[in-house]
Amino acid sequence: MTIQPPSRRHFLTSTGFGIGSVALAWLLKQDRLPAEPMRPDLAPRRFDLTPKQPHHEPKARAMISLFMQGGPSHVDLFDPKPVMRRYDGQPYPGVIRYDNPAQASSKVLASPWRFRKHGQSGIDLSELLPALAEVVDDITVVRSMHTGVNNHGQSIYALGTSRTLAGRPVLGSWLTYGLGSENQNLPAYMVLTDPHSLPVIGVGNWSNGWLPSLYQGTVLRPQEPRIPNLDAPAHMRGEPQQRYLDYLDRLNRDHLAQRPGELDLDARIAGYQLAARMQTSAREALDIRGESAATRRLYGIDDPASADFGTRCLIARRLVERGVRFVQVFTRNQFWDHHGAILRALPNSCRYIDRPCAALVQDLKARGLLDSTLVSWGGEMGRLPVIQNDNGRANVGRDHNTYGFTHWLAGGGIKAGHVHGATDDFGHHAVDDIVNHCDYLATVLHLFGLDHQRLTYHHNNRELALIDGQPARVVREILR
Repeated sequence: MTIQPPSRRHFLTSTGFGIGSVALAWLLKQDRLPAEPMRPDLAPRRFDLTPKQPHHEPKARAMISLFMQGGPSHVDLFDPKPVMRRYDGQPYPGVIRYDNPAQASSKVLASPWRFRKHGQSGIDLSELLPALAEVVDDITVVRSMHTGVNNHGQSIYALGTSRTLAGRPVLGSWLTYGLGSENQNLPAYMVLTDPHSLPVIGVGNWSNGWLPSLYQGTVLRPQEPRIPNLDAPAHMRGEPQQRYLDYLDRLNRDHLAQRPGELDLDARIAGYQLAARMQTSAREALDIRGESAATRRLYGIDDPASADFGTRCLIARRLVERGVRFVQVFTRNQFWDHHGAILRALPNSCRYIDRPCAALVQDLKARGLLDSTLVSWGGEMGRLPVIQNDNGRANVGRDHNTYGFTHWLAGGGIKAGHVHGATDDFGHHAVDDIVNHCDYLATVLHLFGLDHQRLTYHHNNRELALIDGQPARVVREILR
């Protein structure tokens, strides 16, 4: 009898539905891995910045993040610790988690600045923040922030992407991916960097990660011209430029039609189209010359100590006023990283940002924009309660502390005149109503009407989210 070799169909049938595949499926289930075959993503996907529907009714429509890179000292600014005065100069009565043991000291450093209660809410603030004290009844002070990742880059990644590693999309990219923008003539996500330098991790602060590049932050130059080459050459202006752009668009569309699913190409074409529309809209949005003298004074633009940061805060207000979804305003690299000379450096840092930040809250409120604009202020960490660099009073500083620190928020559905959470008697660890980086991100998404578990992106045969499988809660105690 002649035995015929099995056909390909017979072979695939016998192996696909035989006992081997059953055993494999059982083993995968035991390991909690997907037993079903991965389905390729065959449907073409299009991404744009047109407005999208949120999952539920939002409180916020735009966000301005005031990021104080380096780690402002919460125990000197927002979180008074009278117990520290009794221990000033004495050994810390507990265990300190140093980041730099080589320069460490166990001596307690009580804050040399006075705290007072302000506003009808009676919130305590340091004397270094007199302007913020004027708007304290409009903010929530969160004294129990925690990442537990005791270095700058990792903690920045945690607060921006929920993880400590590079390569993931940041909050601003997720918001613009999930909601689009209300202004199609300006980028949905804009970044205002400091003229002195980029912050730690540089462009990683506004990275789109594996989301389409359409959702990456657009960086404005820190000084004029904030967008180079915005004007077309004289011989190309008007109708000649429009004919050229129309022809270029046809070429791009034909090129894209032959390469369906090329998301980077799609995003680049959209970027070219946006650049053309920005020639008029961006120039108008970034030009503060039409702002009144009173407004410029409000933001501290008349004061050399705060002029730069005040200008960028005013531009941030103008951008959200025109429908931009997410704006970040950064201080320079390690501006708040006061390992030494904190007695001189911290007051200088506060003078740079205090008046502009308070003005932003005040101005948004006066224009009826605060209710729909979330303002977030803070850095990636706070500081320890003990001395670092114990080489004379003028040289002392504080080391990193990511186990308990302070942020404040205003508008966009946040309670006004409220304090949330607490650190221990020395400000080292958050102990009550702790808000970790995942909680913070989940809460921001919630304010924009987005469920952090439902906002996902299909990438490499996986549904990925801003907070992937990590425990997170919406901090409802700070919401109106």
